[in-house]
Amino acid sequence: MTLKLYYDLLSQPSRALYIFLKICDIPFEQKIVNLKNLEQYTSEFEQINPFKKIPVIEHNDFKLIESVGITRYICREFKVDDHWYPSDSKHQAKVDEYLEWQHLNTRLHCASYFLIKFLNPLMQNRPAKPEKVAEFESRMSNCLDIIENVWLKDTQFLIGNTISVADIFCACELEQPRMAGYDPRKGRPRLTAWMKKTFICPI
Repeated sequence: MTLKLYYDLLSQPSRALYIFLKICDIPFEQKIVNLKNLEQYTSEFEQINPFKKIPVIEHNDFKLIESVGITRYICREFKVDDHWYPSDSKHQAKVDEYLEWQHLNTRLHCASYFLIKFLNPLMQNRPAKPEKVAEFESRMSNCLDIIENVWLKDTQFLIGNTISVADIFCACELEQPRMAGYDPRKGRPRLTAWMKKTFICPI
């Protein structure tokens, strides 16, 4: 049974899936789609994903897009430790709760800040507008405060005291603004401790 992953490590969801497959020791064929070269817009890739986005998997004759859906599928189809995506209905629902929440929160605000502060100025060869940077930084900061004071209020990880796929997705998003010079850990001790545990958690 062959699993193919179409990805580019520039993409946060791609990184999350790549890390998860490696952590779980799931063999896969690497199919790199170079975003800098706009390979996602080629007619060849459009046959794989008409939405022209990564990541995508092909598992034998089955094709799937959207990173969260892919992760859930992998957890069902392959042998992974239960803590990543628990079989218990209530525990699984809590992981899903974060994965659904992140779309309009962690992912949206961290990615938007990165675009406004770093990527757009780089691509357009002109400096970012300070007022725009401040606006998007404020939105992201509010989101990070929610992670600090709600998601991590009483637990070591986002969902209880064991690591799950939610932590991988969140960590990959929080790494993105660091590339633009913003440290999400500053002034957030719980988030700081969580990031340290997430990246050194024995697996």
